[in-house]
Amino acid sequence: MKDRRSFLKTAALGAAVFSLDGVTGTPARSQGKNKIVKGKPIVVSTWDFGRAANAAAWEILKKGGRALDAVEAGVRVPEADPNNHTVGYSGYPDRDGRVTLDACIMDEHGNCGSVGALEHVTHAISVARMVMERTPHVMLVGDGALQFALANGFQKENLLTPESEKAWKEWLKTSEYKPVINIENKSYTPTNGATAFNPLMLPGNVYNHDTIGMVAMDAEGNLSGACTTSGMAFKLHGRLGDSPIIGAGLYVDNEVGAATSTGVGEEVIKIVGSHLVVELMRQGYPPEKACKEAVERIVKRSPSKAKEIQVGFLALNKKGEHGAYCLQKGFNYAACTSDTSNILIDGKHYF
Repeated sequence: MKDRRSFLKTAALGAAVFSLDGVTGTPARSQGKNKIVKGKPIVVSTWDFGRAANAAAWEILKKGGRALDAVEAGVRVPEADPNNHTVGYSGYPDRDGRVTLDACIMDEHGNCGSVGALEHVTHAISVARMVMERTPHVMLVGDGALQFALANGFQKENLLTPESEKAWKEWLKTSEYKPVINIENKSYTPTNGATAFNPLMLPGNVYNHDTIGMVAMDAEGNLSGACTTSGMAFKLHGRLGDSPIIGAGLYVDNEVGAATSTGVGEEVIKIVGSHLVVELMRQGYPPEKACKEAVERIVKRSPSKAKEIQVGFLALNKKGEHGAYCLQKGFNYAACTSDTSNILIDGKHYF
């Protein structure tokens, strides 16, 4: 009997040892799939102009800075770019000629802030962060968002540039409202004199752009994310896409990973896309596979519509692994792990 008790005690102790994470001594999750990786910061963001955004974020990450500060600084770059007509300053207006911005931000603690239909302020992402840190709310919209921004030191400005106004007036001639696949590849105004629809505007090259979604992991292994856009060109006034909606355009779970999206936001909202991607990673899916599953759910909901629009997802897990998947060819993302490694990666596509 004594030998049997000794055996059972030894077996129980062994089981306890194997149920713990050997580094932290805490209960392991999914057999170590979500083990924290420290000392290896990384930032990923949507589209080719994400490289410039990543570079700004990396300046903070390489010094040991917080991922939250990095993603805010990163997406502020395209927000201020006058050549980018789907994010921030110079964004294409709604059908009434008003530039309205949407943005959200989320940190490693699950705190989040958002603004929707914000006018007259370039850096919507910074207003969203203030909503998170200075109010008991998650989202402010319209006039209320502007009032809050002005009360907190932001300056009122005109976001409608001559180029965007010209495009809007051209649209008014027919007033046709129809989302176009990879509109970002056809609407960017290059600085070298190239014009829309010429060979220099092929999907995935230096001129394409869209909503900026960014997720990052800092040296402490903590995650944060940001998403900001001027929304669909010539939309109905007051329209919100997925970008300002936590769980749709962006979601962060510091135990699992983070995800963001780009494209036609209405379809992302219908499947709560970014939250879905993170939950799939919780189940053990690698980032690319999780993104693919989300895309396939959009296709399953409406196969015919899916062929006519673009949606892409981008994800990063706690091991520093990243991946993306989209509906149509033409989506890419930027990944940065050092000063010399800030590369573009083509997202795999369904069609």
